[in-house]
Amino acid sequence: MSAFERALHHRLEQQKSAGRYRRRRSQRDASVHTRINDRGMLTFCSNDYLGLATHPHVVEALCDGARQYGAGGGASHLVNGHQEIHDGLETQLAQWTGRERALLFGSGYQANLGVISALMSRGGHVVHDRLNHASLLDGTRLSGARLHRFAHGDLSGAAQALAGLSPDADRLLVSDAVFSMDGDCADVATLARLAERFDTPLMIDDAHGLGVLGANGAGTLEAQNVAADRVPILVGTLGKALGTQGAFVAGSHALIESLIQFARPFVYTTSLSPALAAATLAALDIVQTEPERRAHLHHLIQRFRRELLTLALPDITLMPSETPIQPLLIGSEQAAMALSKRLYEDGILCTAIRPPTVPPGQSRLRVTLSAAHTEADLDRLLDTLERCCRAVTS
Repeated sequence: MSAFERALHHRLEQQKSAGRYRRRRSQRDASVHTRINDRGMLTFCSNDYLGLATHPHVVEALCDGARQYGAGGGASHLVNGHQEIHDGLETQLAQWTGRERALLFGSGYQANLGVISALMSRGGHVVHDRLNHASLLDGTRLSGARLHRFAHGDLSGAAQALAGLSPDADRLLVSDAVFSMDGDCADVATLARLAERFDTPLMIDDAHGLGVLGANGAGTLEAQNVAADRVPILVGTLGKALGTQGAFVAGSHALIESLIQFARPFVYTTSLSPALAAATLAALDIVQTEPERRAHLHHLIQRFRRELLTLALPDITLMPSETPIQPLLIGSEQAAMALSKRLYEDGILCTAIRPPTVPPGQSRLRVTLSAAHTEADLDRLLDTLERCCRAVTS
């Protein structure tokens, strides 16, 4: 065995010893009722919040899109990969979010890398909530700008960080809207006031809010009644509530043109599949015309929280969240893995979240609810959680 291979094996053994080794499971499909190893499973860990990934209209739009436009884009957007269907989707996303324009990316990770690295450079400063997604932090590191982090939700800390920056320096204030591991929401209105006070552009990643929050599903800004022009840079993903794949950035004409010129993850990447663009248009139509999906989802969220708290599960804390992300804080990696394994044995898939995704000592089960879940599904989850928690801690 070469020194290179020995080093890899050593790192893998360290990961196993720390209780952080990750394994993939191959499941049949993305539905909440799926099969793993030919065994029926009920899933409570997907980001398919509205159940659109397997919706017949979305699936049929994908198939029709492939027949009309092809399976792949063929090249980057700036070569010959940009098709009319991409234009149509960008237009609809811009209108949905109240922006002049939108720009498609292959993933939310690419979008965040692209925006921050295009807008910032060495000598600049980017101020982050400490629990921002890894892609936002990595975009800052890629740009060469200095990274500043304030304690999660500490708006006075954000103000202090901004106040300490030179008024002549390029700077950016960045936050998730819905935090992916805690499920809580940023106070976007106050962040916008801080950005205006310190003449700093505000970038919000609403990956987990779009489609779920707001009267029309337009996300956290709509839910918090924040005008679009107060958040000049909005990032959203297509692979969560919209059920497809990819991401977009929405903002002014000048912002989008700047990203087309300078965002390397956009310039040097093959365009989003036109078939996926067609499927996303169908999903977007469902989001806007079927509010009952969101109503059912929010009913499940409220019922889950209400009934779980009555169970008084030992050594588990239900974290505060009004979104589909309902974290059950456990603490140790081993205990979180043990509960996840026991649930799996009882036919429920809910993966344990461990460091480095969350801080040490804050391992958890990240329960996520979907409009595709039924009342009976929720009954089964609650009953199984109670039984498994007491078995694991007894």
